[in-house]
Amino acid sequence: MLFKAQTERGTGGSGKLYLIAGLGNPGSRYAATFHNCGFMALDRLAESLGIKVNKARFKGVYGRGSACGQQVILLKPETFMNNSGQSLAAAVAYFKIPLDRVLLLYDDVDIPLGQIRIREKGGPGTHNGMRSVVGSLSSQLFPRIRIGIGPQPAVMDIADYVLSQVSQTQQALLDQALERVSEAVALWLEHDIQLAMNRVNPSRQQHKEVQQPDA
Repeated sequence: MLFKAQTERGTGGSGKLYLIAGLGNPGSRYAATFHNCGFMALDRLAESLGIKVNKARFKGVYGRGSACGQQVILLKPETFMNNSGQSLAAAVAYFKIPLDRVLLLYDDVDIPLGQIRIREKGGPGTHNGMRSVVGSLSSQLFPRIRIGIGPQPAVMDIADYVLSQVSQTQQALLDQALERVSEAVALWLEHDIQLAMNRVNPSRQQHKEVQQPDA
């Protein structure tokens, strides 16, 4: 995996400080739901890096380590999705991290299952967790990786769909996307967000995202 190969080359932690946060809902009831893709992605990063995300603070749990020669903080808010910004804002303020070094991982129903998309900045769209983050940080100027969980079934309300369990068949596609998240994070840490976007984002032909205006 690209992320592991890169971290093996540069694990020194003397570089800049970065914050990576996955969004989701705490508790076993929500662990395997689509809305917890951000938590799933962060857990994979933590495992790859050998970082234990178990320190309680900032209305969440976090861990600290290194990757690609940079210092890295991994954060999982435990405020429930709709108040994720409270945790993010507290951690950003405490560590004094510039927003261009804060990366959010979260689910997006407008992106097909199995795909991810990186954005350098932008509004929260219809995602309540991101609305909370944007509001609490008073800014849209931070990068994010959106993990596809779409399309939403026509017979289901969006709230019911995002809180539904990922099936075995769907999990295979989701696993592919989560692997790409790790690759994207490595590219971001070792290079920059633009290179990560160019390497990871699907082409216009592949990507069938429904465009939503920035809020």
